[in-house]
Amino acid sequence: MSRFRTTELSDPAFEPDHLRFITVKSPALNGRGDIALFLPDGWESMEELPLLTLLHGVYGSHWVWPFKGGAHVTAHEMIQSGEIRPIAIAMPSDGLWREGSGYLPHKMADYESWIVDDVPAAVMEDCPAVSGNSKHFIAGLSMGGYGALRLGAKYAEQYSAISAHSSITDFQQLEKFVEEPLTDYKLAGDRGLSAIHWMQTNRDQLPPLRFDCGVDDILIEENRELHQQLEAAGIEHSYQEFPGEHAWEYWIEHLRDTLRFIGRHI
Repeated sequence: MSRFRTTELSDPAFEPDHLRFITVKSPALNGRGDIALFLPDGWESMEELPLLTLLHGVYGSHWVWPFKGGAHVTAHEMIQSGEIRPIAIAMPSDGLWREGSGYLPHKMADYESWIVDDVPAAVMEDCPAVSGNSKHFIAGLSMGGYGALRLGAKYAEQYSAISAHSSITDFQQLEKFVEEPLTDYKLAGDRGLSAIHWMQTNRDQLPPLRFDCGVDDILIEENRELHQQLEAAGIEHSYQEFPGEHAWEYWIEHLRDTLRFIGRHI
């Protein structure tokens, strides 16, 4: 039985290469949620196809990773060249609350459960090659990096690896990007709003973790601080800095680092 009261799928006759689109009535959102889904060639005959949930930043939606970042093009090229094994990539909206939901549980809608529960369920209903036995991964940029780091650590047993770019590392840093005061978020609880909280809490279950940031990024100091906190706590991770700013040119280039990292853990 479907988890969702309604599901709308794009027509394969009109889909761009390797992309399809899903809209479901989400129990977590109390409304509709959108997902862009990359599927590799031959997925119909595959078993236990891995799934990467790839999260966008503020102001964006489900379409920005494919149509600003070319994520589906990059993934296809890397699979075709043999650099990585076939993988499905779910690129959901954040729930479209104001300028960015933070992928957090609000009192009126649970944008956290949307990502960790509803998105994988929607993909598995549409693509039987992805199952509960498949390996699941999470990654993202900026606010999506925050979502990946925080949710990947909080639900550590659900994910096989975490990767993030140019990440917000704590809820308070959203102030740098959004118009709304953070009190408008009406969160369902105020604990565990930093990535480091869940990394320390679940350190024994934490999957392989990497993150990176551009040296001219507005969030470089926050990323350096997280790296230092993890080192001080003795939590294994990989942190890298590269030339670049908080911009799509950087994320397009370094998505390849995420896909290679995940590829090593499939």
